[in-house]
Amino acid sequence: MNIVLLGSPASGKGTQAEILSKKFNLFHLSTGDIARKLAETDPRIKEIINSGKLIPPEEITMHVLDFLENKKPDLRDILFEGFPRFISQYEALDNFLKSKGDDIDVVISLEVPMDVAIKRISARWMCSGCGEIFNTESKPPKSFGVCDKCSGTLVQRDDDKPEAIKTRFEYYLQNTKELIDYADVKGNLTKVNGDRPIEEIAKDLEEIVRKAKEDDQN
Repeated sequence: MNIVLLGSPASGKGTQAEILSKKFNLFHLSTGDIARKLAETDPRIKEIINSGKLIPPEEITMHVLDFLENKKPDLRDILFEGFPRFISQYEALDNFLKSKGDDIDVVISLEVPMDVAIKRISARWMCSGCGEIFNTESKPPKSFGVCDKCSGTLVQRDDDKPEAIKTRFEYYLQNTKELIDYADVKGNLTKVNGDRPIEEIAKDLEEIVRKAKEDDQN
């Protein structure tokens, strides 16, 4: 069973992806993680990410498919976080999976307003040492500006600053709406209100995935 989890910046998809992956023993593929890894050695990609823009669709698709070939060649039981974003990417991924005997079973879209997204991300801080993520509202550090795990300094990523957040959100709306409509027409889309407590959302997503898993086995 393969799941696509979509959501704007700060929709909570990263948190929910981790919960679902552990609950159902899914391979968690995050395009954000892939992009940030690429940015470590590619200044052009780093500049794109820090500005809040997207890596060109064909380019990130190539990186995702290469990543799958190397890390998850059986292409089963994968949770795709933030990918695909475009219809062309959806079709490329679906065809790739079908070539190996599988496909995309369900697409979930976490919906949150832009003002909520900006508020959430503005409260997010990352440890410059170990990379641990904190949130001054939902997961504050024990000591201000200091990581609980390694005592490293907490910093705000360039792509988490208000100007970049707005750009990222607008890009998401412009580029992903067509994909959401496309998935809806295909009949495998479920929209979920992401402006609720983490536990409530996780419960709804668990039920959606459980049902999809049952349908996949029948």
